[in-house]
Amino acid sequence: MTTVAGLAPYLGGALAAGGVAVAASRRRELMVRWCAWAVGVPLVSAAFWWGRPGAAAIAAVAGVIAVSEFGGLMRLGRADRLVLAAAVTAVIAAAWLAPDQVPRVVAVGALAVAAVPLLAGDADGGLHRLGAGLLGLAWLSVLAALVPLGASALALFVAVSVADITAYFAGPRLGGPHLSPLSPAKRWSGTLAGAVTGIGVLAVLSSLSWPTALAVAVGGPAGDLLESMVKRGARVKDAASWLPGSGGLLDRIDSLLVALAVVLVLS
Repeated sequence: MTTVAGLAPYLGGALAAGGVAVAASRRRELMVRWCAWAVGVPLVSAAFWWGRPGAAAIAAVAGVIAVSEFGGLMRLGRADRLVLAAAVTAVIAAAWLAPDQVPRVVAVGALAVAAVPLLAGDADGGLHRLGAGLLGLAWLSVLAALVPLGASALALFVAVSVADITAYFAGPRLGGPHLSPLSPAKRWSGTLAGAVTGIGVLAVLSSLSWPTALAVAVGGPAGDLLESMVKRGARVKDAASWLPGSGGLLDRIDSLLVALAVVLVLS
């Protein structure tokens, strides 16, 4: 069974090795990104070490931030964002306190999200608000999976991140056909190389199973493409600009979200 204590040496080693590589590269962008990881990884690890309450807390914080970024991309108003954030937080709380009630809470959240444009009588933009709100609820409520998965979700995040980095650097070097018009820089060769690397990381972290392997190989790239589609529709490069070297939180967890959904469906 994967535990935070078991992951700690690997996470610490990866941060140390990354710090050496970044220092050797002398690239400011990479240094800023490494500093963000050096702060974030211990905080997230500490939350998961706390158990289900910690996982629920980190999921709720991530959910609220992600809703804010998603709402900005979809140009949702304040009321839509508040109700969506409340619905996502309620699903996460249910996963912690009443797991058997999660489907019911999701249904109530969907009704609440739909009620905002309906009660406003928005005939012009109501359909967009409704569709965006339901997409946000389905996409971001998956963060609730962090609660039951615990340290396994942390291991999955590490594997997905390594796969994404490998795909980014390997694709242009290996060449071949592009993965999708939604993400012109990505290639099938890089995606396959990233899948192999990510599955190898799962094996090292004692978290390899056929659901997690498919989550990394298929769910991760699909999540990246989903956010690319949303950002292209909004005509922006990043979901936000507050996270040093990474844009926004959605830019960091887009692959993880669909990977978590794959694990939930297959487990």
